[in-house]
Amino acid sequence: MKTIRSQSSALWCTMRREVYHIVGSPVCLICMIGMPLFAFLFFLSMMNKGLPEKLPVAIVDMDNSVSSRNFVRQLASQQQVNIVSEPQSFTAAREAMQRNEIFGFLVIPPRFEELAMAAHQPEISFYTNNAYFIPGSLLYKSFKTMSVLASGAVVSHVLTSTGVPETNIKPLLQPIAPEMHPIGNPWLNYSIYLNNSFIPATIQLMVLMVTIYSIGIEIKRGTSRRWMRTAGDSIVIAMTGKLLPQTCIFAAVGVLGQSILYGFLHFPLHCPAWHMIFAMILLIIASQGLAVILLSFAPSLRVGFSAAAVIGILSFSLGGFSFPVSSMYAPFKMLSNLIPVRHYFLIYASQALNGYPLYYCRWHYVAFICFAVASIVLLSRLKQALLHPRYEP
Repeated sequence: MKTIRSQSSALWCTMRREVYHIVGSPVCLICMIGMPLFAFLFFLSMMNKGLPEKLPVAIVDMDNSVSSRNFVRQLASQQQVNIVSEPQSFTAAREAMQRNEIFGFLVIPPRFEELAMAAHQPEISFYTNNAYFIPGSLLYKSFKTMSVLASGAVVSHVLTSTGVPETNIKPLLQPIAPEMHPIGNPWLNYSIYLNNSFIPATIQLMVLMVTIYSIGIEIKRGTSRRWMRTAGDSIVIAMTGKLLPQTCIFAAVGVLGQSILYGFLHFPLHCPAWHMIFAMILLIIASQGLAVILLSFAPSLRVGFSAAAVIGILSFSLGGFSFPVSSMYAPFKMLSNLIPVRHYFLIYASQALNGYPLYYCRWHYVAFICFAVASIVLLSRLKQALLHPRYEP
């Protein structure tokens, strides 16, 4: 009984000591509360319209015929397109795109109407600036759609002029009519997709940084032995007392963010809310476990920060948010499984977006737990570094 009481007392003293450190450290407060809230405000305000609209483009019309002007009017009616200029040459349009005045331009060749009516297949060229991935992709889709529709309009006109009934033209142009039904995000809202991936990735980065800072600063300042004495020389109590207050603060901020996404903004949530809350808490614990693993192998504040920054930044690409992991090279596929936010993203896609049963996400929850278990196994290694601190600038 005395042992249990002394352990609980040591745990309480360690937690109280950590709370004092957090309150007295502006860096911790900014990273734990300020930065996650800033990330919510930044990403939500940046993508508040859901999908970029009215992207500036240019049209180089070298034909100036009735057909080309009608084509330009139809292109201007596209939701993503805003025709801001009509330069007289390809060179002028290319220079405007290089100056970042437009994201793309389309070229209608000379004799466009004449060649089309004679069934000689005139070529429409379009160019997009894919250095800006999302605008470039959206404009490519709009340009290609209008080019296909223009081709169909020309064919329809030719067939009508040869005496083919209009009722027979549509089946010839489009024998199979596809129906599109986007699942999970039928509005094609980029905010719904990206905010539920970028914001957790930011939280993961902050958890890694704060965890490494709070442990590494003890080694740097030579206070790690005092910390261990407060915890009764138990590394488990020491790590629990230090990380538990941080876990509670990060979890509160994360759940607040989820409340904004799913409650206030009404993002799709096709599963019980506690599924995503549980996933957020596990993401925080797994990120702390990853930070402890890094410090166990390299108990240095500088090295730990560098490793956390690399992992945090790579999470935005290796997490599969913008490029599918299935299309990556095999080594990068394996690396993606070593990033906690990757598993959170898959839980979100399966649970919140598609409403799959919890059973299908079980391995991602297990992966979260594995990060924590692996860190516990390495605590004895980290304990030696805390008892014999050696700071290397």
